[in-house]
Amino acid sequence: MPEKLLQIYKKLYTSFGPQHWWPGDTPFEVAVGAILTQNTNWGNVEKAIENLKKNRLLRPSALHDLSHDRLAALIRPAGYFNIKAKRLKNFIDLLMHEYQGSMQKMKKEDLSFVRKKLLSVNGIGPETADSIILYALEKPVFVIDAYTKRVLSRHTILDHDASYDTFQGLFHSKLKENVSLFNEYHALVVRLAKENCRTKPVCTGCPLEGM
Repeated sequence: MPEKLLQIYKKLYTSFGPQHWWPGDTPFEVAVGAILTQNTNWGNVEKAIENLKKNRLLRPSALHDLSHDRLAALIRPAGYFNIKAKRLKNFIDLLMHEYQGSMQKMKKEDLSFVRKKLLSVNGIGPETADSIILYALEKPVFVIDAYTKRVLSRHTILDHDASYDTFQGLFHSKLKENVSLFNEYHALVVRLAKENCRTKPVCTGCPLEGM
């Protein structure tokens, strides 16, 4: 199994090259993006983040002081804007109260401890928490999403209905826990799922064809 997981990674990296994930100028912007990208595509998230930047509000203290209605209006392009405004506010409350608004202070926390803290925030589930931990805090946790489940189940590595923890545990147990590896691997799987391993797969020319 470790060999197969590494083989998949090497084939994807050879085909697609480095993906330079996660797009964002600061760890806080990455965390905001991880929350806004729930149930939408990245293009919509970029528009919402650009609205925050234009208004010079992409800072923890500024968003903490911003009214819910104003925040919801600014992030409207990301969809589900009222729900996501609440989730952003909940995350920022944690950041302000526990870490004085500093992502660097959050980064200094033990991985398992900060993960529990993030999962305690209403509206942040495992995928969003792990995206923040891996891409904003640069800690080695593998992000599992629908794309990962689709790719691995189609290659008979795990059943599609297996739990998030089961999928994540596979990567953690079979691969070296390394931030760069986990970052690149997840990004490459997303690329594969968008180009080849779609809901209706395009197997011709797939980097994993024949595996």
